[in-house]
Amino acid sequence: MAGDDDRVYYVISDLHIGGDEQLEEVDFLDELLAFLQRLERTDENAALVINGDAFGLWEFTTVEGMAKFDVLESTYPELFAQLRATGDQIPITLVPGNHDHELAAYDAYVERFAEYNVDLVQSKSITRPVGDHAIHFEHGHQQDPNNHIDNWGDPHVTPLGYYYNTLVTSRAGQLSNRGKYNWLKDVQAVTPTERVPVWMLSKYFYREMNPVLRYALIPFLLLFNISAVLAVLAGLDLLNIWSLPVNATTTFLGQFGTIGTAVWFLLAINTAVAGVLLLVAIPLSLLRRDIRKTIDRFGVFETGLTVDAEAPYAAAARTVFDDQPATTIFCYGHTHRPSVQSVDGGLVVNTGTWLKRLHRRDGVIGLLPPVFYPSYQLCAVRIAPTEDGVAVEYEQIEKPTPSPDELTLTERLLTLGRTPDVDLPDETVVGADDAEPTSE
Repeated sequence: MAGDDDRVYYVISDLHIGGDEQLEEVDFLDELLAFLQRLERTDENAALVINGDAFGLWEFTTVEGMAKFDVLESTYPELFAQLRATGDQIPITLVPGNHDHELAAYDAYVERFAEYNVDLVQSKSITRPVGDHAIHFEHGHQQDPNNHIDNWGDPHVTPLGYYYNTLVTSRAGQLSNRGKYNWLKDVQAVTPTERVPVWMLSKYFYREMNPVLRYALIPFLLLFNISAVLAVLAGLDLLNIWSLPVNATTTFLGQFGTIGTAVWFLLAINTAVAGVLLLVAIPLSLLRRDIRKTIDRFGVFETGLTVDAEAPYAAAARTVFDDQPATTIFCYGHTHRPSVQSVDGGLVVNTGTWLKRLHRRDGVIGLLPPVFYPSYQLCAVRIAPTEDGVAVEYEQIEKPTPSPDELTLTERLLTLGRTPDVDLPDETVVGADDAEPTSE
């Protein structure tokens, strides 16, 4: 019988299942069930590791403690039934993340998950052998100062990320269905977190704003860059410094009669507004700079809300690799960005997320709000021993792209030819002789 060293590990993370009201909806439930069914039927000596944030326990604000498990169990009976079936065939290990840190706080969770053949490990990290190597698994939030849990296992811990998710994400789930489109619940998919205000402005403009107002603003916003230049030229003309551009434009448009006159008035209005905005922008810019310098002096915002996706994990991996020479793979999630980087002869592997991903696409011209283009990048990381060492491979879980209804016609037009590249990292092998990992 094959031993643990020959086992193939499948790793997923950041499912964020559950939460208040609209957060109950799981867009990828069918794909997750199909993935678990495939593992149930596999002939491999396989194991599944769910590496943190399987559940959005922070996003439950109306129930406490073990009552959250009851809600999960009653809301997703198919999922728990499939976990039981799959866990009957292969080992399933569940590691707590920050959103479901409560899994480490109540021993009853261990017993309840055991009923579904899921081994809940209430530790910050675990290590598993693979071939002649070992894998270090942790969710990754311990490397994030905004989500670091100082007192592991304390059900009352409240890092900054806790307040953000209980006050913002859960509230979004409660209010999402009040919009013209059920979009607010996607706030949990916006990364980095600092983009949330811009994302909300974008969704207001393209989705919630009165269409008449929006379409009246679009020409002005599209022409703003041109209008700003014309405003400067108009100022030069008024000061009798340089009149040629204004005279040439007036003469050129005059050749087209009524149409030329209409265009002239449109440009004149845009130029006047742009000129006022440029004048106002100068003192506002100076004021903003002075306020920022004052805030920096007091140290109010010493760090961003979002942790760097790579640097802290590379540093943590070096420590693990030094302390545990057999460990050559540091596997984490948390940042929602699937990636592989080589660090000191080992691999630092991020397992991505099963949530929707939102890709920012800024306007090419003008002042139109950016478009956040939705996509899915569902994947499972497969870690397996090979003759050359250990191979890390991303298996894409097929899922149709989000419905076109998620973007307005204006958003679709502005992103033509600019759809995101959602390719997953190539297969990578860490060698048996501590050679530099190579991508194939």
